Order: sequence, then structure tokens, then C-alpha cells
Amino acid sequence: MRELTYFVAVSVDGYICAPDGSFDGFPHAEDTGAFHFAEYPELVPAHVREQHGLEPVPNRRFDTMVQGYGSYRVALDEGVTRPYAHMREYVLSTSRTSPDPAVRFISGDPLAAIRELKEEEGELGICLVGGAKAAAALLPEIDALFVKRYPVLLGAGKPLFDGAGYAPARFEPVSRHVFDSGADYTLYRRA
Repeated sequence: MRELTYFVAVSVDGYICAPDGSFDGFPHAEDTGAFHFAEYPELVPAHVREQHGLEPVPNRRFDTMVQGYGSYRVALDEGVTRPYAHMREYVLSTSRTSPDPAVRFISGDPLAAIRELKEEEGELGICLVGGAKAAAALLPEIDALFVKRYPVLLGAGKPLFDGAGYAPARFEPVSRHVFDSGADYTLYRRA
């Protein structure tokens, strides 16, 4: 069975973005960028992959991208309708339709849709990026968390999971990478 991994940046005080959804409060560093290019090239958006010569690089861990509409809108605002054109793309939205036929919008039960994707044959997994509400809705199906903690205090914003309610779920750290820039990337798997 394929795994769903929530791949997310977070401040030291637990926010994934500012109250308005912007994420420019997170620092950019050469060491974390190099890590993404080397270890997770498929999570570099298509238009950036081309700029950095990553277009011929195969996906290493994921072949399917799932995101909430707020995360997808970041690309749309830049005129990009397929930010992860090198993967299958799904967007959770109950009120919008896809501007691109290659991007599938999930308007029904998100858990049922994810369960179907997880049951497909394949060696690569499913990645969930951004979207605190999407993460909360999909929490029962999240197998792993890749938490990119940055040395910044936002003070307010959207939490890691928005609307999950009190439902303790144990995850265990399986790998960790601390960068000279102060970022701490930790992969957790459901216990």
C-alpha cells in the first residue's frame, strides 16, 4: 500500500504560514535548497525545476501530489495551472473546479479519495503539501510527517493542522537533518 506523507514547513511556534496565507516569513537558505534539489526533486515546482536543470531528474519518493486550494492558489496567482506537472496532481476543494484538465479536483469525501490513491499499485508515494485544513481532514490517512522546522517565530498564523480536534496520534521520528542555517528537518512515521 502506498503512503501519504504530509510535507510541511513550520515555524518554531507551530505555524505553517501567516494569518493571510503568505509564507514569506520563512527564511531561504542555500543548504536547505540544496537538500530539496538532491533529496526531493519532485517537490520542486515544475517551472523552478526547469530553471535549475532538474527536469530530466526522475521522481525519487512521490508520483502524486495532493494539496488544499489555498496552496494551489499560490501557483495560480503566478499563472501556473500545473505546478507539479511531473506528477499526478489533486486539489481538495468543495466549491471550485479545475482550471486545467490535468489537475483533478476532489470535491467529495477526501478520505475516500486518498484511500483509493493509497490502494493503487506503485513504489512511489503520495505527498500532501500545505493546507492546514486539508491536513486536518486527511489526518487519519497520513502515514508520515516531514516537518521542516525553521528558526523563525511568526507569532500568529495557520497551525500545522487546522480543525483536527483533539485526537492524539503517535508518530515516531525516523530521520533528522539539522542545517547550518538553523533549519531542522525531521521525518516522522505513524507509530
